[in-house]
Amino acid sequence: MPDGASSGTAPLLSVDRLTVEYPVAGRTLSAVADVSLVVGRGETLGLVGESGCGKSTLGRAVLQLRRPTGGKVVFDGTELTELDGEALRLMRRRLQLIFQDPIASLNPRRCIGDIVAEPLIIIGISDRVERERRVRDVLSAVGLDPELVWRRLPHEFSGGQCQRVCIARALILEPELVICDEPVSALDVSIRAQILNLLEEMKRRYGLTLLFIAHDLAVVKAVSDRIAVMYLGRLCEVGPTERLFARPAHPYTALLLEAIPVPDPTIAPATNVAAGEPPSPLDPPSGCRFRTRCPRADSVCAEKVPVLRPISSGQVVACHHPLS
Repeated sequence: MPDGASSGTAPLLSVDRLTVEYPVAGRTLSAVADVSLVVGRGETLGLVGESGCGKSTLGRAVLQLRRPTGGKVVFDGTELTELDGEALRLMRRRLQLIFQDPIASLNPRRCIGDIVAEPLIIIGISDRVERERRVRDVLSAVGLDPELVWRRLPHEFSGGQCQRVCIARALILEPELVICDEPVSALDVSIRAQILNLLEEMKRRYGLTLLFIAHDLAVVKAVSDRIAVMYLGRLCEVGPTERLFARPAHPYTALLLEAIPVPDPTIAPATNVAAGEPPSPLDPPSGCRFRTRCPRADSVCAEKVPVLRPISSGQVVACHHPLS
């Protein structure tokens, strides 16, 4: 597999050379460039990188909310980029998205019961009693009392409670794959652990496969089986979580790990951080896109685009001068 996944079983999701571009004022913005990855059934793949690197765009392109410019997205043997209309709508029952902002993603004029029930209405479940039963079950599963929340509006809840409603809405159709787009970034630190534990519980209860998008490596480490690191639209490194944290192979991965705060005032903050800001996706550097901030870059990095290659069991890196 190109991204280091085990080849023992067929993946539930396979992304092959996916590219997403936007026309901007007569120029082309490269949001996602030639990304290939696989997600095994029942796995949690963490996707990390700085804000603006294309993580959310990749997630939306998988769901075909943003049509890719090139490449393929294969879900359980079906090529999603070839579907449209009713065929795509039916397939989307099996793939759901948890949005980054839990409050903004809920209709402020509708009560919680109606918000969670809406997907059932869309797919044609006309039996009101059956809809209500399923809504009550999923609200209870995410830790909300149906009797207390049913007729209340989103603004009456905290951010953590709204995120639980969003998770309930995503699970109401019993999907196989859930894309979590920064599901805890808008929440207080004290609430994040509750939501992460809830996602793990829901994964076990419903047999979910998760693509977990975040910019916080510490959060991703807590929930992911493997981690994919993204920089300026391209994958830098993919590998099992423990191995990637113990022996990062890409300089960018190492810098991200060094930037994780340590809750100890006696330990000085890391000083070996990448210089400057990421280049504009309107004008990415030639060769390796990280080379303008990389302490190991040389002329080869400017001339050739590095491709993902294995360096150990299950770990691949796109770097001309890997750390290991």
